[in-house]
Amino acid sequence: MDEEKNNTTLVVFSGDLDKAIASFIIATGAAAMGGKVTMFFTFWGLNILRKENYTSSKKKNFMEKMFGMMMPKGPDKLGISKMNMGGMGSKMMKKVMRKKNISTLPELMEMAKELDVNMVACTMSMDVLGIGKDELIDGIDYGGVAAYLGDAYEAKVNLFI
Repeated sequence: MDEEKNNTTLVVFSGDLDKAIASFIIATGAAAMGGKVTMFFTFWGLNILRKENYTSSKKKNFMEKMFGMMMPKGPDKLGISKMNMGGMGSKMMKKVMRKKNISTLPELMEMAKELDVNMVACTMSMDVLGIGKDELIDGIDYGGVAAYLGDAYEAKVNLFI
């Protein structure tokens, strides 16, 4: 009899702060329970992995430059999905979370690395949005949908956030 696997995969499509926090809470919880966890960051979810205040030296076309300017760079620049009100909602949420001793998104990301959560940046989305590897945080992997599906077929839980 095959040993039942306790693996989890998450497709992180959204670049909203609240959804990113939920993704990392689930991922770190699953990893803490001993399962292998893969987070696949695609489209707007890549903004979570972007370095703050970093400008790539890579030559970009007009559309890639526009995407680079319009998209938030890193976890501290993300807005919330509802009632963001020009960034005020995000600040309010962070303040409430700090007051209640809830980990911040950067802390959750660090915890995910410590728990060996496999964070994979979607190379197709990176190409579409003009995001280079040098613009993303260290310690992540790169891959396409086939790599994600390989992990998803081996997982009991597959989520899309």
